[in-house]
Amino acid sequence: MNHKLLSLYGLKWNPFGADVPIEGLIESADMEHYTWRIEQLYREGGFAMITGDPGTGKSAALRLLFHRLSQARDVSVVSITRPQSKLRDFYRELGSLFGVELKANNTYGGFTALRQKWKQHVESSRLRPVIIIDEAQDMVPTTLSELRLLSSSEFDSQNLLTVVLAGDKRLPEKFRTPDLLPVGSRIKVRLVLEHLTKNDLVDHLSQMITLAGNSNLMTKEVLNTLAEHSMGNYRILMTMATDLLLAAIAKKSTQIDESLYFEVFSQNKPKTKSSLPKR
Repeated sequence: MNHKLLSLYGLKWNPFGADVPIEGLIESADMEHYTWRIEQLYREGGFAMITGDPGTGKSAALRLLFHRLSQARDVSVVSITRPQSKLRDFYRELGSLFGVELKANNTYGGFTALRQKWKQHVESSRLRPVIIIDEAQDMVPTTLSELRLLSSSEFDSQNLLTVVLAGDKRLPEKFRTPDLLPVGSRIKVRLVLEHLTKNDLVDHLSQMITLAGNSNLMTKEVLNTLAEHSMGNYRILMTMATDLLLAAIAKKSTQIDESLYFEVFSQNKPKTKSSLPKR
């Protein structure tokens, strides 16, 4: 697709793909403020949270957060890839991420070694390492509780880590259970991602195609039509826009307009009873 994108539309990348480069992502005002709060938080440590329904932009928000924090001097930022791991595998992943050699079947040894590593980092930089965990609603309660114990010392008066937990709306529900109330009570910074309004979706889509290199890729009518039919969901919007772009490439259309929209999506509508062939 890349060659055709460049030759047909002058695009630097597919603005609707999941692999949009970081410079092609749009940072909302809420996300910008949240990132700023995390930048303050890693000076003192603690827990933060991002929640939202599927398709409301958590993945893009985490990419932006990870990128911005990684640019800061002396800040160590890692992400957990298997949030559903049980305790032993969770320790293994932490050891790998922080360069700490852990021995199998020695959880206490891993606990001590990791905390010592983090204490040294805090003493040298005055900044807390940042752990980002996506799909945190899938974490085992015992692992979440262990993370709380790992992250603090001196009778809970000193934080060794900054932990960002991201997930759907099941995540805050987990913290209402008795076992996880101690974790939930430690969350200092929150971002709740909501479904976007039609105007927000239009603005978002318009900015994305402009950043990709062709502000005229779609007509205003198509931008509005896509926004109206996306139910406020960022992922649905991108999926529909991708379908249109692929259809435009196949037809070698110079611009995506409403006629192409109706051609593509009218074909996807289920046939009514009256339109089914007679037997």
